[in-house]
Amino acid sequence: MAARILSGKPIAEAIKAEVAEEVIRLQAQGVRPGLAVVRVGDDPASAVYVGSKVKTSEELGIKSEHIHLPATASHNEVIGIVRELNLRDDIDGILVQLPLPPQVDASAVLEAIDPRKDVDGFHPINVGRLSLGEKALAPCTPTGVIEILKRSDIPIAGKHAVIVGRSNIVGKPMAMLFLKENATVTICHSRTADLPSVTRQADILVAAIGRAGFIRGEHIREGATVVDVGINNVSDLDFAAELFAPEDMEKRLKAIENRGFTLVGDVNPREAAEKASSFTPVPGGVGLLTVAMLMKNTVEAAKMRREV
Repeated sequence: MAARILSGKPIAEAIKAEVAEEVIRLQAQGVRPGLAVVRVGDDPASAVYVGSKVKTSEELGIKSEHIHLPATASHNEVIGIVRELNLRDDIDGILVQLPLPPQVDASAVLEAIDPRKDVDGFHPINVGRLSLGEKALAPCTPTGVIEILKRSDIPIAGKHAVIVGRSNIVGKPMAMLFLKENATVTICHSRTADLPSVTRQADILVAAIGRAGFIRGEHIREGATVVDVGINNVSDLDFAAELFAPEDMEKRLKAIENRGFTLVGDVNPREAAEKASSFTPVPGGVGLLTVAMLMKNTVEAAKMRREV
């Protein structure tokens, strides 16, 4: 039986539709949620991400503001912008797009954001609340994973979730969210001994290690659900041939010819399809949920701040 592909597109669209309805409800009460995105420098990927966030905000009726500072902006300038946004009542969410130039201390900037407006969920106060199981603004990618599983009718409670990767952005908050959903959780990392023997215990396996095609068939228990959080560029044709079935290769080859690379996750999709009962594709999976969850966090921040 072929593995089920858990597409992120219909789920992201459903979440955005719910957000748009909630924005209409809030506007009827005189509240329009507002999101400010701060970008420093001219990183091409950051420009694309910010453009997508601003465009989606406007589509859903959320007030959006894009503040673009030059790459030469000082640490104090960036902190100053954040502090100004903290004081503005028309702004409910503040997002500082990473990476930041080397002269800007990213940790200090993220900590300067009012925790009530921290729609990325990276502020230590929100991290602490999440770890305590309290209501908090949580990072968008891990919350997107939970949404994919729930809306695909994949049980979480009582299941063994294994996460490969311990980053502050995905791995650690992912573990907290799984615990909140009553899963048993194991976190693996670069120093985990005999990784395949651990990952094969997973009912739900989340790959967030940042290495293209790293999770292979040997890591996956027959019938498990595999969630691929990774986004990597692959330009090597031989390596691409290892990752994709022949019917997918033509599309991937064209991408490499046209752009110089094709997008792949942390999971070998060819081998995952042979072992898993269901898995998320890259592209088209978890990545599509990130912006949708950012919009949801912005509306939640507006409701919590204004108690509506």
